[in-house]
Amino acid sequence: MSRVRSTNTGPERIVRSFLHRRGLRFSINKRGLPGTPDIVLTRHRTVVFVHSCFFHGHPGCKRATVPATHRAFWARKVRSNKARDADAARALRRLGWRVVVVWECEARRPASLERRIGKVLAALD
Repeated sequence: MSRVRSTNTGPERIVRSFLHRRGLRFSINKRGLPGTPDIVLTRHRTVVFVHSCFFHGHPGCKRATVPATHRAFWARKVRSNKARDADAARALRRLGWRVVVVWECEARRPASLERRIGKVLAALD
């Protein structure tokens, strides 16, 4: 567990590269905003959260399984992460930000990433 990164993860780097190739400039891990978004497109009032399927409980994903040991701990952990994510998204929307969530499994598949972020990019133009 000590090797699990919270910033600059592989999926985050993939999403940042994807956005940068499309000419978008952004800040990363902006602490002044609720939830400390992974990517902040200030000019477009858009934030991007890149969530781990395991730690944030991606519905229907094979990576979002509960381990066989300490099941109660992990179930509580994922539930609290989901609640915290929802609170942060709600607070950001109240402040006028557009919130985009990219899941780890989507970031690793170019077609899924294009579908998820392509809609947002189209709305920004």
